[in-house]
Amino acid sequence: MSFLDDDDLDLVAALQHAPRAPLSLLAEALGVSASTVGRRLARLESERLLRVIGQLDWSVSGEGHPWHVWVTAEPGGAPEVARRLAELPGTTLVAVTAGTTDVYCSVLPEHRADVRDLLTRSIPATPGVRSARSELVLSATTKSDAWRLPRLADDQVDRLTARAAQDAPTSASTASDPLTDDELRALRLLAVDGRTTAAQVSRRLAIGRSTAYRLTQSLLQRGLVRPRVEIEPALLGYALEAVVALTVAPGAIRDVAAALSTHPSARYVSTTAGHSCVVHQGVFRDERGLADFLTHDLAELPGVTSFDVSIVLEALRRHWLDREAGRLAAAAPGTHDGDRDR
Repeated sequence: MSFLDDDDLDLVAALQHAPRAPLSLLAEALGVSASTVGRRLARLESERLLRVIGQLDWSVSGEGHPWHVWVTAEPGGAPEVARRLAELPGTTLVAVTAGTTDVYCSVLPEHRADVRDLLTRSIPATPGVRSARSELVLSATTKSDAWRLPRLADDQVDRLTARAAQDAPTSASTASDPLTDDELRALRLLAVDGRTTAAQVSRRLAIGRSTAYRLTQSLLQRGLVRPRVEIEPALLGYALEAVVALTVAPGAIRDVAAALSTHPSARYVSTTAGHSCVVHQGVFRDERGLADFLTHDLAELPGVTSFDVSIVLEALRRHWLDREAGRLAAAAPGTHDGDRDR
């Protein structure tokens, strides 16, 4: 797998704080020229190492909430099972894992009616699957768009977050809010490229620029789409990724989830309806970091009674985007990654 140099990492960190910031602001914050930032970003994108996408709210990416699914495969069959699961519609994340389970995936079917068939037929009937356990996500206390690479100084972060605040959600989204055809079309553009400007929306949708601006800002400020940097954690120096499923006393679930959401490793923390009360998906630089988390940080949380750990060996899909040896898979001609018709 390729590795990024310090300047690459600084750019990734800056984009995490302000995914839609213009090149001029990124350059100003990093102390380099806009042309340098532009060339570096273009190289990372062309090498399929990085992409700024739009993370869609659950209310527009599917009906209902996602499900965690842990799969036990026949001996030696995990890679092929993962490949087949990544081909199923509705799988948002698929990874080959070691530890508690052989394959871990997250699913969010487009329609609620598809959930039963996916969980009781499609996944269990996949060749090589020995068993599967599913748990409904009730809520997420943090999502991967909130995780930051700790590299920048406070003044750099302040400069970038001041710009990002313009696009930050100002109201809660609801699944009942109807979306117009233009909003749905703009949502698809932002899902594929989170840096899509209002001017680009105007040209591609053939609508007025002021209308495109209001439409884009509405989607962003309602939290229906959240721009984020999509890149493999290993490229950023985090060699270990773990899915930790915790059993927690009922009265402590909310507090445990809230505490874990502030942990530096947290990329996705959710509460579930199932054996696992809280699921923590985190990244760690090495085995020592994971050991400290499991034996020290979790030990200090009242209410945690037990946990199971699955180590991600290879991610084949994340946020509906396929991977090839750690790189983002090239999109097929004429298609748009992330398009989700309702």
